[in-house]
Amino acid sequence: MISRLSLDQLRVLVTIADTGSFSAAGRALGRAQSAISQIVASLEGAQGVSLFDRSSHRPRLTDIGEVLVAQARLVLASAARFEAVAANTRAGLEPELALAIDPLVPTAPLIDSLRALGSAFPDLPVSFSTEGLGGALRRLRSGSAALAICLLLPAVPEDIAAFPLLRIRLRAVCAPGHPLARLGRPATRDDLAPHVQLVLSDPVEPGGPNYGLASARLWRFVDLARRLDFLLAGFGWGRMPEHLVADAIAEGRLVWLDVEDDPTPQDGLQIYAAHRRDRLLGTAGRWLLDELQQRLVSASTLCPMTRGS
Repeated sequence: MISRLSLDQLRVLVTIADTGSFSAAGRALGRAQSAISQIVASLEGAQGVSLFDRSSHRPRLTDIGEVLVAQARLVLASAARFEAVAANTRAGLEPELALAIDPLVPTAPLIDSLRALGSAFPDLPVSFSTEGLGGALRRLRSGSAALAICLLLPAVPEDIAAFPLLRIRLRAVCAPGHPLARLGRPATRDDLAPHVQLVLSDPVEPGGPNYGLASARLWRFVDLARRLDFLLAGFGWGRMPEHLVADAIAEGRLVWLDVEDDPTPQDGLQIYAAHRRDRLLGTAGRWLLDELQQRLVSASTLCPMTRGS
């Protein structure tokens, strides 16, 4: 029964496995060998299994002993994390940091910042979710995320505190074999209207606000990668972040499509770090926000983006 199991018993069991003998475990734990033997006997009796084969000079773990030592390591590690989270909370650190990320957010600087967060707060539980368009804002408002990295269109909502991080430039593209690629001039709305436009869409509210629509036929996608696959296959045209299609453009698998009076902002779309105004960030959340702002100054020079003002 779990009520007859203690962390001390598991610690003794793991120490014996690590040191190779009861006497070595006793020295490592500062206890007499007889006390170590008594703890093992008590553990075996409570669980009804033999953990060690004592037929030779040095006790060897039985098959079930090997399995239970592995389980004991997991339990001890979990207990250590339990204590660390409690200690961090006493020190003012939030018990968990939940993040929600929009699909247009560049991956590389985010990965670097999350790696730095893990080094700065190694015992902080972090949950991370990538969302469809509009999903990160919903997660903030529901309280299931503390910090979102996202677009906020058409403007920053009044209930959200937003901090500009960087801008991402979107440009229209299509496959080289697509009819629009052969126009030889900027495409007008009349040129675009009959062709399928591949758009990034909110999976929860597909009928919500849409921006930059120019075609009568829309194919809606939740993730950028699948939409890119369809663009490469020639199924339509669409606007993509420049840094995500740079290789395909260089290899001739996609071409830029000039659009007359394109409503897409020439300086790009603003990416924000955001949280609810009525839920201030904790210590780690504020640290991550500062880290992202600092890192993205240099990241903006590595791909076609400009720093937000």
